Amino acid sequence: MAKELIRAEGLEKDYPAAGGAVVPVLKAINFAIADGEFVAIMGHSGSGKSTLMNVLGCLDTPSRGHYYLTGQDTAALSADRLAELRNQVIGFVFQGFNLLPRINIRDNVALPLLYAGAGRAERRERASRMLERVGLAGYGDRLPSQLSGGQQQRVAIARALVSTPKLILADEPTGNLDTQTSEEIMGLFGALNAEQGITIVLVTHEPDIALHSRRMIRIKDGRIAEDGPTRQLLGRSA
Repeated sequence: MAKELIRAEGLEKDYPAAGGAVVPVLKAINFAIADGEFVAIMGHSGSGKSTLMNVLGCLDTPSRGHYYLTGQDTAALSADRLAELRNQVIGFVFQGFNLLPRINIRDNVALPLLYAGAGRAERRERASRMLERVGLAGYGDRLPSQLSGGQQQRVAIARALVSTPKLILADEPTGNLDTQTSEEIMGLFGALNAEQGITIVLVTHEPDIALHSRRMIRIKDGRIAEDGPTRQLLGRSA
């Protein structure tokens, strides 16, 4: 049995509202994700799926409950240790690519290594290797503006991979891409999962994108409405 990578126990998240009130966004969330899984988190806009992704990525903290990453209770960690754990374990891929426009794509990919203190030669070598892995060998000196949307998302994936993470969190990674390019990007995620065993957790509202995963967690009004095999759940809801 695969080792557990993520566990959420009674996760709840509130946000302040006018007049001292609070708005509950996540409500009694419980699930675990094993090392090597490919999971889609689905839900309509406002369902809480992106808030959940932020908690899983240690970019936000729950109001109540516990979130365990690699067996460590994130609430018990100092800010420095939490940042270290996040940088060691997680690679992020976002809908908007989040590339720095004034530096070339090799240096964009190498940014996590710069923050980790790696030397320049190591950064260039590892970044070039990751660009080759995502089909962009020879593109390292180009600026983001010189690439298509699909190519920019491949750069973002290379950046997520350069620190050899155990987990990739992808928040609507195909939201700005056409259908064919979306399929290519999802094929890349599938290969990373199948060939390298990287755990993929993907937020999407698109059933066609979710179908690339093997397990789906559906969020509705801040709660888990369904959790099971993706094709079974999407077939039932079709």
